[in-house]
Amino acid sequence: MKQINDFKDKHVLVLGLAKSGLAAARLLHKLGAHVTVNDMLPLEENESAQELEAMGLSVVCGSHPPELLDGAEYIVKNPGIPYSNTLLAKALEMQIPIVTEVELAYLISEADMIGITGSNGKTTTTTLIHEMLLSDRKKSLIAGNIGTVACEVAEKADKDSIIVTELSSFQLMGTETFRPKIALMLNLFDAHLDYHGTREEYASAKSRIYANQQNSDFAVVNADDAEVVKAAAAGNGEKIFFSVKKELESGAYIKDGAVWFNDEKIIDVKEIVLPGRHNLENILAAVCAVKLSGAKTEAIRRVLTSFKGVKHRLQFIRTINGVKYYNDSKATNILATSKALQAFDAPTVLLAGGLDRGNEFDELIPFLGNVKTLITFGQTAPKLERIAADAGIEEVKRVDNVEQAAYAAFSLSQEGDIVLLSPACASWDQYKTFEQRGDMFENAVHKLK
Repeated sequence: MKQINDFKDKHVLVLGLAKSGLAAARLLHKLGAHVTVNDMLPLEENESAQELEAMGLSVVCGSHPPELLDGAEYIVKNPGIPYSNTLLAKALEMQIPIVTEVELAYLISEADMIGITGSNGKTTTTTLIHEMLLSDRKKSLIAGNIGTVACEVAEKADKDSIIVTELSSFQLMGTETFRPKIALMLNLFDAHLDYHGTREEYASAKSRIYANQQNSDFAVVNADDAEVVKAAAAGNGEKIFFSVKKELESGAYIKDGAVWFNDEKIIDVKEIVLPGRHNLENILAAVCAVKLSGAKTEAIRRVLTSFKGVKHRLQFIRTINGVKYYNDSKATNILATSKALQAFDAPTVLLAGGLDRGNEFDELIPFLGNVKTLITFGQTAPKLERIAADAGIEEVKRVDNVEQAAYAAFSLSQEGDIVLLSPACASWDQYKTFEQRGDMFENAVHKLK
């Protein structure tokens, strides 16, 4: 960890705890800052706040009093707290810098960082890169949304490490100097507009991953996504492209049924274990990142011939009576679900629904050709049932939750079918996280006979 003086004797407000706030507060305390922590959960119920108070930090819980901004020179906020929050809105007026802990991680890191963002596929791509680097015996550390809080990982990393970091738009929006050695954006699609307000602001937040790069850095770019190409053009990193649609002179692409990087054949597509055509995009992006990090082709091949995917992302659960069950709970938007549906040719029983963010689902209709039955749940059930009618799906059933959905799917499926939980919605109307939603489904499937 670099010993920096950026925060020494500075008054820093950490807004919101959870894992990232707790880690940021601990780190800032080590760096000599005067830290005040503010969280809505009352102190008597807040173990993290109690721990920090015992360390000597100032802790304010239960509300966001405006006097917290008095004397504040810096704010480190939980990524999930929107900038429309009254305290943050006032801080912006006062021109107090507001960052997320990813910025702290970059400032203290001795290691090079690979940053991965995009609307879909981040977790799979991050995991692939990490596993490929480990396969090549490199000192890879995984961080961000997928693993340990980035600033905790950066504390432990040395100059021989590589920190592979999954980054959300929420995290990137709160960066100022963050500059990954390799920055990668997979795609851009409408998401989190309830947080960002407009697609333009969402795209701007994502583009932060490229913004500070210099000529000695690498920007890995999806050549098939015009918005990603535009976002990368704003930075100065060397552009390395990947494409699933066309052969490229350099970068990663598909040719003659194989994955290539520059002029080197990496692997035949038929040898890749990870299911779904959409995962080729993730694989090509990962190949770019690890090749730029010096990984050998054999290390990449070892992973691609064994890696079956990550939990809650097109995760195969089991086969019952000739029906295959898949958990794709991490599909929290239309694009993710459309890609999941394209992964299968068999008749599909689709389980979908969740938090209503105000959008309609008409964009899903072209991908419902193989869906024989739709089982809905959550706030968006009526909207999904409407598009089922438009798509000509005759069998539709509404249930209360994913556990009931699993039981309904069991009774409505037959040999050769796919049962796919791919909600196309966030989970927060019924579940704390998409992981909790997926775990409930998986547990229900294992009870089926």
